[in-house]
Amino acid sequence: MTRWLVTGGAGYIGAHVAEALLESGRDVTVIDNFASGHDAFVPEGARLVRASILDGSAVEDALSATDGVIHLAGYKYAGESVKHPLHTYTQNVTGTVTLLARMRDCGVENIVFSSSAGVYGTPDVDRVTEATPPAPESPYGESKLIGEWLLWNELRRAELSGEVFRPVALRYFNVIGSATGRIRDTSPHNLVPKVLATLAEGRTPVINGSDYPTPDGTNVRDYVHVQDVALAHVAAAARLETGEPVERVYNLGSGTGSSTREVMEAILATAAPGTTAELGPRRPGDPASIVADGTLAARDLDWRMRRSLQDTIRSAVDAAREQ
Repeated sequence: MTRWLVTGGAGYIGAHVAEALLESGRDVTVIDNFASGHDAFVPEGARLVRASILDGSAVEDALSATDGVIHLAGYKYAGESVKHPLHTYTQNVTGTVTLLARMRDCGVENIVFSSSAGVYGTPDVDRVTEATPPAPESPYGESKLIGEWLLWNELRRAELSGEVFRPVALRYFNVIGSATGRIRDTSPHNLVPKVLATLAEGRTPVINGSDYPTPDGTNVRDYVHVQDVALAHVAAAARLETGEPVERVYNLGSGTGSSTREVMEAILATAAPGTTAELGPRRPGDPASIVADGTLAARDLDWRMRRSLQDTIRSAVDAAREQ
């Protein structure tokens, strides 16, 4: 039985990944500083190390008897990263350096890296592929691209030294939904929980930006269910375990764009029928449109959309109601 370390495993996506790994028959260790994670999200049966990945000694403890790492820990808010660039780089770049150094010290060879569609910025193509040139527009997107560079530089070092190092990066698009009412998105900056929190406070939801060069003037995004993302991590981990070839990066996107207005209307129709949103100004660092081609992930990682967008939104609303 293999053991995987999930950094950020008490967070929304990380906890789904940790649970999917456990369900696949693997042992799991979670390391999290609980800056945005929750004790209740950590799956039963996972070993927990309560610490930051900036703490090298704690990372080394978490890596004990580990076969690989799924690295999700970090500061994940593109818009907010513009306000807090140094914090973003410390968490996402320095944290990754610390993790990779300790992996090398402990002889851990496999890593699945949580990257982001934010590395692409605002592409000038209808659908981005892994060959689309990166052009991040926020410190968050830049930090994720640097994280990928760190992987490739560490791979080159290992190859020159005759060592084994197996990295792969998964570039997520907009992750929403819930596989279980126990784990939900609690970010104050992500669309679904932000709308639900606004409704709970009796306020009117706001669409940030209505003058983008898109069909209805609002951002267009590629929304994917969190459980599909979690299962792709398990598939990537399995390929690394067996030494099967992997691409350096994979897009995890549906190939279909939905505007913020469309998604907002779907949330409101589910959670608060009859409510309409207000229009507000753009947020810094938000690209107009980004949709992914997930062909490579479908080929190698059993990547597919197992639920409709409406079902995905309903799962997010239901999870919030269960709390």
